[in-house]
Amino acid sequence: MTAPISGTQAPGYYRTKVGDYEVTVVSDGSLTLDHTLFAGDEAGAEKLLKDAHLPKMGIPTPLNTWLINTGKKLILVDAGGGTHFAPSVGRLPQNLAAAGIAPSAIDAVVITHPHPDHIPGVIASDGSMLFPNATLHVQENDHGFWTSSAIRGKAPEEFRGFFDLAVNAIKPYAAADRLSLYKDGTEFAPGVRAVACHGHTVGHSMVRVAPSGGDCLIFGDIVHCAALQFADPNRGVAFDTDPAAALANRKRVFDMVATDKLLFSGGHLPFPGLGHATKAGNGYAFVPVLHSEL
Repeated sequence: MTAPISGTQAPGYYRTKVGDYEVTVVSDGSLTLDHTLFAGDEAGAEKLLKDAHLPKMGIPTPLNTWLINTGKKLILVDAGGGTHFAPSVGRLPQNLAAAGIAPSAIDAVVITHPHPDHIPGVIASDGSMLFPNATLHVQENDHGFWTSSAIRGKAPEEFRGFFDLAVNAIKPYAAADRLSLYKDGTEFAPGVRAVACHGHTVGHSMVRVAPSGGDCLIFGDIVHCAALQFADPNRGVAFDTDPAAALANRKRVFDMVATDKLLFSGGHLPFPGLGHATKAGNGYAFVPVLHSEL
């Protein structure tokens, strides 16, 4: 008798209760980053990565999205890289299907920031709206920045494609009158609101999910490598538009979630990307949630 090896992973979604709401973390796949993209001394980075059993080059970097079910509304936060960015991402549709969610059932898509691993997934391979009944919510300052041909023209050549991916993703929703620009404090549903956390991009925002009986912070991209940045919050990443603001906000959020013992999730935390933080030495430690059967 033989036992064939499947060679496939389980579907990438994980549900948790947040008060009266249900939040499902949905994987869009993963990317790889190199330690050279992070600020700080190389020897310190090597030690932190070695202690976490991670390589210096090609650090596995998960890409998480979130589905918030209020009982009346389905809100997707971020949409991954879709078919237009990298072959290792674009898993959102199949993982949503595995979780029993059709794209047409989603009422709103909130983009924490329009980087190419967060917004292209709102469109299908043919450029049409993947979520035909959803309103696309983009932060107003980010929208102005990433759709500006003048700013694109001044950007380094290797980054101009980022602008094109954002514009192409937004275009069909704008044409269908399903684009909404949000700002700090905008409420997408009762207890679900935007919280400004600029620096990574000019409009980078978090989403606070705080219905009756629960509280969770989706903090987007303030962390790109948990092993490096919790232990040493000073390690910014090369993709930060305003490194000083990103650093200040990362420290502020770390202090808040640790002090308040707040459940949080991040775009590049180890899947399912949910956990708590505790102060450790001069930095913090990430404490992942334990698997729950709800």
